[in-house]
Amino acid sequence: MLYYLFQWLQEYDFPGSGIFNYVSSRALMAIILALLISTIFGNKLINLLKRKQITEVQRDVSIDPFNVGKVEVPSMGGVIIIISILVPCLLLGRLDNVYMLLMLITTLWLGSLGFVDDYIKIFKKDKEGLHGKFKVIGQVGLGLIVGLTLYMSPDVVIRENMEVQKEGDAVEIVHRPHHIKSTKTTIPFFKNNNLDYADIVGFMGKHAQAAGWILFVVVTIFVVTAVSNGANLNDGMDGMAAGNSAIIGLTLGIFAYVSSHAAFAGYLNIMFIPGSEELVIFICSFIGALIGFLWYNAFPAQVFMGDTGSLTIGGIIAVFAITIHKELLIPILCGVFLVENLSVILQVNYFKTGKKKGLRRRIFKRTPIHDHFRTTTAHLDPKCTYVFTKPATVFHESKITVRFWIVTIILAAITIITLKIR
Repeated sequence: MLYYLFQWLQEYDFPGSGIFNYVSSRALMAIILALLISTIFGNKLINLLKRKQITEVQRDVSIDPFNVGKVEVPSMGGVIIIISILVPCLLLGRLDNVYMLLMLITTLWLGSLGFVDDYIKIFKKDKEGLHGKFKVIGQVGLGLIVGLTLYMSPDVVIRENMEVQKEGDAVEIVHRPHHIKSTKTTIPFFKNNNLDYADIVGFMGKHAQAAGWILFVVVTIFVVTAVSNGANLNDGMDGMAAGNSAIIGLTLGIFAYVSSHAAFAGYLNIMFIPGSEELVIFICSFIGALIGFLWYNAFPAQVFMGDTGSLTIGGIIAVFAITIHKELLIPILCGVFLVENLSVILQVNYFKTGKKKGLRRRIFKRTPIHDHFRTTTAHLDPKCTYVFTKPATVFHESKITVRFWIVTIILAAITIITLKIR
């Protein structure tokens, strides 16, 4: 809204109105505004949640061996994150931009899904919350919306094979070809680093391009579902999901900025995506909201984000990566989420196959994997066998959280390096 106001003021040569023409200025304002909203508004919402007794139940002592008092800690704090993202974007972003609109829809869609899940858990006293199939339907629905919008919108185009030619101080950007709609995405570590989904189904001949878009939509649905569930599983310790997601968001912001800048895209030989500069505004709001939320969510947490927050931030990361054609970098960048997902899948399947043979067995002491490191051997099921019972000494959750942050920083650095190692 302010963007359009200052555009109007610029027509009358109003002093300082041109500042909104610069993405960097709007991005800095977005991150500061999101920080202020999440810290100031966050305190008021936490007090409201306490008064309404919208709180988390006490955790099992076997996964809380240090007996940290977390009774009656407010939940549904994801509302803080959502509001802190939406307000800066509505004020500072271009609302006629297809990428900005997709990110806002993603935030509201999964925020609503997570809110319903938390509502059922807290107010209906149903620990399972929203049935899993309804979550999947919601995630698949969002994947369809995103995939079909990117397919049908005339504003979603790319330019590739750009060159930067320098003659003295002059820089010339050579575009070849012009704007095209494409099903290409980035593959890490390869010199010719673009994969066209249409090439995978090239055997379909003249129908390959259409089939490529169908495959792209399927991949979009899978990525949205996997990453939102991964973030949801990662949200099990104070500051864990918020910290990891902020690091991932910063990395995606770098990719969005270079993809939206013709000179940087040409120099790095990556796809130039016209209009994606608005994604920088969104991701700065996202980062600011998460860092502000950490003010209250860091150990010992004064508020939990709940599924309202975790499903939302996971979906945002997934859709953001898809819009900048970097979804195949997700397994590296979101490696922590991937391992959390895999640990649960392996644990469940290993237990089920053993049960068919009359055996009780598990791979880890507890899953998701971060709980393995804070579960004492004294609380393990004596009738069950375990593949991994080390470390015998459990770690405090604040140490586990920081170490997971460090791993995510390393993975983020590797992901950024893929821009040049090809």
